Amino acid sequence: MYGYQCEYCEGKVRPKKVKREAFKHKNGFIILEDIVIGVCDECGNRYYSADLLHAVHDIATGMKPFERTEKIPVAHLSR
Repeated sequence: MYGYQCEYCEGKVRPKKVKREAFKHKNGFIILEDIVIGVCDECGNRYYSADLLHAVHDIATGMKPFERTEKIPVAHLSR
């Protein structure tokens, strides 16, 4: 999954361990911690493996357990 050219620029996609990464699923948001993702070394675009996205789906649909729930603040900005 790493070492190929970024689809948006001439950069290379490299593995990077991230502390937290949020994913939007039709059932809500999922946050995964301490995972390795692909990140372009030029533009910073993020790439996710199919296995990782399947895990997000499994957690969001209740097929895989999650460790905890956290509150996320939500607000509207004044117009």
